[in-house]
Amino acid sequence: MSTAVRLSCLLLAGAALGGCASTPAPTSATPAAEIPLAAVLQKPIYQMTPQEAGRYIAHVHTAEPDLRKRIAAIGRKNLGQPYSLHLLGEFPYEIHDNLPLFSLKESDCVVFAEHTYAMALSQSWEEFFWMLQRIRYRDGVIGVASRNHYTEMDWNVANRWLVTDVSAELAGPDGPSYAMTVDRARFLRTRHNTVREIPVETSRQAYVPKEGVAAIAGRLQEGDFVNVISTRNGEYWASHVGLVVLGPDGERRFLHSQAPQVREESFDSFIARAAEREARNAREGKPGQVLAGFKFLRLNEQITVPPMAPQPRPGRPGA
Repeated sequence: MSTAVRLSCLLLAGAALGGCASTPAPTSATPAAEIPLAAVLQKPIYQMTPQEAGRYIAHVHTAEPDLRKRIAAIGRKNLGQPYSLHLLGEFPYEIHDNLPLFSLKESDCVVFAEHTYAMALSQSWEEFFWMLQRIRYRDGVIGVASRNHYTEMDWNVANRWLVTDVSAELAGPDGPSYAMTVDRARFLRTRHNTVREIPVETSRQAYVPKEGVAAIAGRLQEGDFVNVISTRNGEYWASHVGLVVLGPDGERRFLHSQAPQVREESFDSFIARAAEREARNAREGKPGQVLAGFKFLRLNEQITVPPMAPQPRPGRPGA
């Protein structure tokens, strides 16, 4: 028995020592041949392996140097991706649940936006995965307590390096707003079995009413971040998110992940579908949420990605 095999055996439980005498598996298996890049590019992202996604990320960074257009191209590359709610967690970094840190196969609305931004800002799989955690967690520190749970008061604030809230500017001085209170300690305790001492925080959030979107749509830019604002029983909150993309004629369109899959549609179409849902709920006597309007966050012209506390950003090819 070789020294390497003997050392490997010593690391196993005693009951497994008898298996050390068996012939070890070859350690220099020939890697599977990569499929041609052209074949990778024919796939939607949700059908790619991480290795293929890494090759796509590197390709699209070179093929589309304009960040806004790259965001739209990557988002559209996931059209048809199946929707799944409660998709991700921090496993195995934390074990409050067994949900993983990423999934290419499915998305919810936030996951779709985060993946799209992270891929657009990266040149490799390693950089994408780093960027994803930088966007998803405060200071990039992975953990359920540091995840950006509340869109308006966590995600939008922690990612000011990426996007800037222009809702008040678009809505004008007489535009609507709503008060918001978040009790993160209670949320973590009741939803994630996690105890943290975090003070209750309040804020006031401006938004564009749904009736006013058509008037300001021309001021939206490709790659901007969208918060859908809903209301129920006097409470307002961001119930959904997505991205602004441009249609062939310059029309501002909404690209987002909503059951059953990632879709692209006009804002008029989204508003009309919400009205149909609300009318149906009213007929059936259901107290469903009602669409109030939208918050819009402008993709910053100059983006400087802040450092991430636990780990440096991976080096770029050729850097």
